[in-house]
Amino acid sequence: MKGLVELLVVPLTYPFMVRGLLAAIMVGIVCSVVGTYVVLRGMAFFGDALAHAILPGIAIGYLIGGGTQGPLFWWSMVTAIVTALGIGVISKGARVKEDAAIGIVFAGMFALGIALISTVRSYAVDLAHFLFGNVLGVSTGDLWLTGIFGGVVILTVLAFYKEFLVLSFDPILASTLRIRVELLHYLLLILIAMAIVVSLQTVGVALMVAMLVTPPATAYLLTRRLPTMMALGAFIGAISGVIGLYLSYYVRVASGAAIVLVCTGFFILAFLFSPRRGLLWQR
Repeated sequence: MKGLVELLVVPLTYPFMVRGLLAAIMVGIVCSVVGTYVVLRGMAFFGDALAHAILPGIAIGYLIGGGTQGPLFWWSMVTAIVTALGIGVISKGARVKEDAAIGIVFAGMFALGIALISTVRSYAVDLAHFLFGNVLGVSTGDLWLTGIFGGVVILTVLAFYKEFLVLSFDPILASTLRIRVELLHYLLLILIAMAIVVSLQTVGVALMVAMLVTPPATAYLLTRRLPTMMALGAFIGAISGVIGLYLSYYVRVASGAAIVLVCTGFFILAFLFSPRRGLLWQR
């Protein structure tokens, strides 16, 4: 028992671990809450594309700020929101299906980001953290940004919970009830963009979609009620962040990868053993 307590307490003697744990918990909750709608509406490809499409914002922020976190965050946020709205406009205003619009914008923005990054000689070292995550490098200022924007995302979801609920399960009914479907759709795109940016330093661009999709998908296998799914997904996301960070500390693997692997482990357990929906249960 004493050894277990030491295993849990010793990492907390380092301030960077405490900040990392707080960031991982907040990111797990925010991504899982927004990710619930991503899973229900089949928007996983959109989330993955948007995570990669913010690369130009990262590059511009890096070039302007010399690697400081402030410009990187704000340029990433602007790029993510503009890209999300751009995908929505292209898929609606032109005769192009949404998945095609996502692919076009994703490829163009990602190529632009690579072109900009290639102009920086030291980009391989400095920007690798944003591709694969660096939660242990989170500063106090980063925590404030994550908390503020993550709080805005959560409060917005709670404020429009009923509208998002109807929109996710029955868009035709939403139109019949005179709910502003188009406006809510764009609002959801913006919330996904914000969730991706606040999670950027924790798991990175390459692994971002896993935090949006895996915890809520796991919760989907365990419950049939949306509020329970959202709460359970948030818990799975948060606990995965904590366990993954401890694994990263003791096993010495990349923190973002460790967090995502723990999320994946929970999903596999639910996929196999979930009551009624689990593979072994059905057999």
